[in-house]
Amino acid sequence: MKRSESNRKQRSLCHPRYWPSWLGVGVMRFMGHLSYPWVLRLGPLLGRFYALVMPRRKAIARINIDLCFPEKSREWRKNLLRRQFDNLGIAFLEVPFAWWAPRSRCEDRPGGFGEIHGMENLQQALARGKGVLLLSAHFNSPELSGRLLGREVPFVALYRPSNDPVMEKVIFEARGQLLEQIPRDDVRGLLRALKAGKAVWYAVDQNTSRRESVFVDFFGIPASTNSATARLAKLTGAAVVPFHAIRREDGSGYDLYLEPAWEDFPTGDLEADTLRVNRLVEKWVRQTPEQYLWIHRRFRTRPNRSDLRIYPVRQ
Repeated sequence: MKRSESNRKQRSLCHPRYWPSWLGVGVMRFMGHLSYPWVLRLGPLLGRFYALVMPRRKAIARINIDLCFPEKSREWRKNLLRRQFDNLGIAFLEVPFAWWAPRSRCEDRPGGFGEIHGMENLQQALARGKGVLLLSAHFNSPELSGRLLGREVPFVALYRPSNDPVMEKVIFEARGQLLEQIPRDDVRGLLRALKAGKAVWYAVDQNTSRRESVFVDFFGIPASTNSATARLAKLTGAAVVPFHAIRREDGSGYDLYLEPAWEDFPTGDLEADTLRVNRLVEKWVRQTPEQYLWIHRRFRTRPNRSDLRIYPVRQ
């Protein structure tokens, strides 16, 4: 029965309405065979083209940068906006590279491609046997850093399912080569993974609905923030290990950082614990602001429904 259902689903994805999606997948697979130096050359061009055809996203990024760095000069913020889209374009091309580039052009290339710092921190946290929350944020590029980490240690990633069934199939299969995946709304699946002592990679630095959040400062601005880190740690006893990756300026690859597991967390004060998460992400952003995802409406939900909107209304 399951096999016939799977066959029907496969046939449905061959319908002409999905041909544009398959064409897009073909283009991505072609780009996945680019050498990494070409990814670095073509990425900024792609990022600037994206900024040109998506002016609303560019406006959102400009507003976020202005809000978070008011002490910086106008020229500095303008330069960061440009570099952000340069890095975003590189991140776009790193996705197919991460999914389909052979090991000879990634992990095993001469001189190496990535270095993991602090693996002992993750191993010690896993040894506790209660699971690990790999606390991350939306930097460039999660796909490539996930591949590099997944080669060294198995982990589970929370993900947002695609609305396009073709892309959902491709993404799930490409990522599934290295890691286990759980839809971000599958709370039971997440709890099972932690109960089994696994490491779960997730990011909670984007705007959250008022019902699920607490308002704590992010760059001095009250931001609707997901409080799941403290809630899950309290419920499961899982260790919280901060994890982030930085693309090297010389283009030689990535440095991945696994920080020591947090002590005295959670404290029982949900607001203070969630503020600790935001302060960590803010510290990372200040280190490499050009690699952060500024195009997200981080401050969309305001503390009071009567507060003025920060971002332009969608036309």
